[in-house]
Amino acid sequence: ILDKIDGYLAQAGTNKSNLLSANLWIKDMALFADMNSVWNAWVDPENPPARACVKADLARPELLVEIMVTAAK
Repeated sequence: ILDKIDGYLAQAGTNKSNLLSANLWIKDMALFADMNSVWNAWVDPENPPARACVKADLARPELLVEIMVTAAK
């Protein structure tokens, strides 16, 4: 999913260093630590976005995480 976000950001003429906010929905909070370590390895440590993460029943049961980001150009 993070590779997809990189692609969408590139199509929009921006990148993850310009992220302003991120909303993450996670299927099971038992996965939070693993998800958080992957997120922290991906995000620009010099420009981390504001972030919210909540547990939710996702629209597609096979998904573990959904992410929505807002970025500046």
